[in-house]
Amino acid sequence: MNTILITGAAGFIGAHLAQRLIANGSEVVGLDNLNDYYDPQLKRDRMATLAEGDGFTHIDLDLSDRQGMEKLFQQYQFDAVVNLAAQAGVRYSLINPHSYVDTNLVGFVNILEGCRHSRVKHLVYASSSSVYGANTKMPFSVHDNVDHPVSLYAASKKANELMAHTYSHLFGLPTTGLRFFTVYGPWGRPDMALFLFTKAIIEGQPINVFNNGNMERDFTYIDDIVEGVVRVINKVPEGDFDWHGDAPDPASSYCPYRLYNIGNNKKEQLLRYIQVLEECLGKKADKNFLPLQPGDVPATYADVEGLVRDFDYKPDTSIDTGIERFVRWYRDYFKI
Repeated sequence: MNTILITGAAGFIGAHLAQRLIANGSEVVGLDNLNDYYDPQLKRDRMATLAEGDGFTHIDLDLSDRQGMEKLFQQYQFDAVVNLAAQAGVRYSLINPHSYVDTNLVGFVNILEGCRHSRVKHLVYASSSSVYGANTKMPFSVHDNVDHPVSLYAASKKANELMAHTYSHLFGLPTTGLRFFTVYGPWGRPDMALFLFTKAIIEGQPINVFNNGNMERDFTYIDDIVEGVVRVINKVPEGDFDWHGDAPDPASSYCPYRLYNIGNNKKEQLLRYIQVLEECLGKKADKNFLPLQPGDVPATYADVEGLVRDFDYKPDTSIDTGIERFVRWYRDYFKI
């Protein structure tokens, strides 16, 4: 895969992935409109780590711009497309639902159409652990039904999986959906727990701990996510000849379509996560315990057997290592 389009290239995962692919010798075109969902300066600083012209080209474009997207796919011949651009965040979907439709649905159709008409070899797209919604059987498996989302964000990600399958079926477009589990690490999003907690603890402000601290998450370090994505890009899915419509497996299909979890395959209590952060900062947190928020789920836990089977890969960075690296980056970035 020599020429790769990454949408959301100024985002947390996108910037890390672009850096890795450029180092591997790929030509990366990074699409990002640098919107203000959170501080655009952080996005610009991430982009600054990607040298323009040195295997990287930035395209300032909104995913929902139909004509602009058509021109982009006409201008370049992409071998692979990695769609990481999305309106993220569970709670924000309760406030501004239309932004999720514009980016996660309309934008995704534009990507599918671009891939279809320019014969892209492989579309890899970010789904989310949020699609498991009301499921309680642990660990979450790609072979399980996910028809009970508890946020519009989750519903939009499940919709992406369904839309991708349709294009794999109708047009033979190879697609792979990746359900990411609570990604964290250097250059992370400011609306995510680790960033919020670190800022508050350093400033002596209380942190909000939801579900009265009874939260469990499968925290996955950014480098592990990137490694998984890179391996997936270069393995184009084919039809599964063992798939049967009388017992349909959601993770695969008769057409070139696959789904995988990328998670650490380990549940961690949120309070343990906070404890490690306190140790790294050398400062205790003032905790404000609150009920579970609408749209949130109490626990996530990834079954990664498919990732191990097909790619011989299993994420394994501990939260002790990952949080320490984040804190080191945070202090350096904000000159603390």
